Amino acid sequence: SVVGDARDIDWYAPSGEKILPNRQDIFVSRSDETTSTLTIYHANVDSAGIYKCVAKYGDKEAQATVQVKIFQKITFQSAPSPQEFNEGDDADIVCDVVSSPPPTIIWKHKGSKIQVAKDVRFKIMDNGHLQIRGIKKTDEGMYNCEARVMPRGEIDFKMIKVVVNVLPTIRARQSDVNATADIGSSALLACDADGFPEPTVTWAHNNIVLETGDKYSLNEDGSELVIKDVKKVDEGDYTCIAKNKAGEKVEEVSLNVFVQPKITYLNNQTASEFDEQVTLTCEASGDPTPTISWSFENRVFTEGEQSLDRNIVVRSHARVSSLTLKNVQFTYAGQYLCTASNSIGEDNQYMYLEVRYAPKILGPVTVYTWEGNPANISCEVEAHPVASVVWFRDGLQLPSANTTNMKMYNTPTISYLEITPDSQNDFGSYNCTATNVMGTESKEFLLIQAEVPSSPEIEQVEPFSSTAVVEFDEPDSIGGVPIIKYRVQWRLLGQEWTGKEYNAEDGEPSAPKLEVKFQNKGSSLKVNWIEQDDGGSPIKHYLVRYKAKHVSDWKPEIRLPHGSEYVVLSGLEWNTEYEVHVVAENQQGKSEPGILSFRTAIEPTTIPDAMGGGSGLGTGAIVGILIVVFFLLLVGVDVTCYFLNKCGLLMCIAVNFCGKAGPGAKSKDIEEGKAAFTKDESKEPIVEVRTEEENVPNQEGGGHTEPNETTPLTEPDGKTVKDEITKGETEVKNATTEVKTVPNEAPQTNGNESKA
Repeated sequence: SVVGDARDIDWYAPSGEKILPNRQDIFVSRSDETTSTLTIYHANVDSAGIYKCVAKYGDKEAQATVQVKIFQKITFQSAPSPQEFNEGDDADIVCDVVSSPPPTIIWKHKGSKIQVAKDVRFKIMDNGHLQIRGIKKTDEGMYNCEARVMPRGEIDFKMIKVVVNVLPTIRARQSDVNATADIGSSALLACDADGFPEPTVTWAHNNIVLETGDKYSLNEDGSELVIKDVKKVDEGDYTCIAKNKAGEKVEEVSLNVFVQPKITYLNNQTASEFDEQVTLTCEASGDPTPTISWSFENRVFTEGEQSLDRNIVVRSHARVSSLTLKNVQFTYAGQYLCTASNSIGEDNQYMYLEVRYAPKILGPVTVYTWEGNPANISCEVEAHPVASVVWFRDGLQLPSANTTNMKMYNTPTISYLEITPDSQNDFGSYNCTATNVMGTESKEFLLIQAEVPSSPEIEQVEPFSSTAVVEFDEPDSIGGVPIIKYRVQWRLLGQEWTGKEYNAEDGEPSAPKLEVKFQNKGSSLKVNWIEQDDGGSPIKHYLVRYKAKHVSDWKPEIRLPHGSEYVVLSGLEWNTEYEVHVVAENQQGKSEPGILSFRTAIEPTTIPDAMGGGSGLGTGAIVGILIVVFFLLLVGVDVTCYFLNKCGLLMCIAVNFCGKAGPGAKSKDIEEGKAAFTKDESKEPIVEVRTEEENVPNQEGGGHTEPNETTPLTEPDGKTVKDEITKGETEVKNATTEVKTVPNEAPQTNGNESKA
């Protein structure tokens, strides 16, 4: 208020600045000419101070001051909630409070006032903040920041949530993981992480973060990493990363990738006999580095020298092994097995060493027979490449145009010269010459005339009431061929001789000779065999078994009847080495096996369309074919009846129109190279008795008896008489009896027989 006249009344702020009338926070108004009012809206502590009022009238003025004091209520300027800290940090819990006069700050936790004097970790700062040194997870919770202005009795507070984050901890379930490459397997890498808040887990390899895709797979929380189709390049360290607000931790997991051995280089080799050396090389990959060994037949070669003569040496370096064979022999030829092995597996692979060598002629050089009895001289040849075989006698190649009693039969390994001596001139030396690109070899064979065996010597005769036991020594000379029968004769004095024949002791048959022929189907194979010595007892059957050489288990045994000449093996694997064993069995036992090895053909890349281009047969053609088959079947049955039972249409024609008897009326006195002869007309014939069972057809084997040294390769015209005689004691009807034994072995060229 102004006393006197005043034209202008102005107000000045504590800063000395004139307060203008249009301000929103401070309003100046005049109610009359002598009064001016200053109104301060939303006053705060900044509004306090000395305000000056100035009244003017002309050149006269008067002024007065007013001191304004403002007391501020409690105000929380900054007290955020929540406030987060990492475990172990020194936490500064912010609570900024203003008031006038300044407030007193009290902190409470879990309903109780924090006693800083009792816990040195707690401290109330000058600015009112609460400091917690090395904050723990247990310090987490709600804190009460309370402000008090006691002169006014004013109290206010703010609840602040304190969160303590915990740095992740991480642990790999397995620090080293092993896996095998190239087998389509997966590897699992896992780590377990803990912390607050719950950490996120990621994986990295070679500083590249891995994500779910074709190669990798992660579970929901990322703790498990699956590596698909493991390869060697996947080997290395994988980093497991656990991360949250408190920070991150890492753990390394090592993936060790092992590789099964794999033979990467192994080739067939060719050498010639007597070469200085040949080296077989085998390379293999794998991790750990594989150990390489060699094997041949039943022998295993490892590092170093393998024989006393130092002709076989194995040297290995890193992943390569070499087998050196010095002074090459033909026996070195065959399949060699390279084996690469390490701690997780092995690999096997065969290679073939081909050794070219000149012919080598094997087998016995003497053959016994007699005039009129066919005999086979066998020239067994080992050679590579296969040798051609030629027979000579006195410089002339056999058989010649002038020789009708000689025939030649060849198999891949044996050449048979069948000779039926007509006279003494046919006995003697025969030359077998084998030739291939590597050279020539010749060998002389002797055809010797067999002689009648010498007489056996009776040691004693021990009589009994109605029988007698005769003991005798074998003949000193058997005449070149085995004794097959003994004939014992006895009589009462003054009466005719009575006799009985006894077989000599039979033995086991010899091993069959084998040869192989591939069928049109390629994966089928026909194995032929030639019967050797039957041991004096007819062959009952043949036992065939076979297997691939790289496996240990044999295929089921095949049993074929006597007279079989071959077996067809079907369903064989392509390009595989097989081994075949054929055993002949007679009454006395089994022969040694005939053994043959062979490799099947490589599987063709294209197979011709067997059905392409063909056309179907009409109904008439099919009916015609059936009629022809039926007719041929009838003819076959009639022919069989003619030869076996002397009946049927052919038998009727032969008897009624041609006047010929059936084939059973004529017998041949020679079979299997054993003696069959007739004594002079005054005595009964002495006939060799051998059992020859009727052939049984078989879908896998069949044929005729094969030759041995004294049997013809051609069939006999007739069959021998079957007569089984068991060995026993000679019956004696009288106390006075004359006994004689006759070895029945060879034809009697002079009409006599050996007697004791």
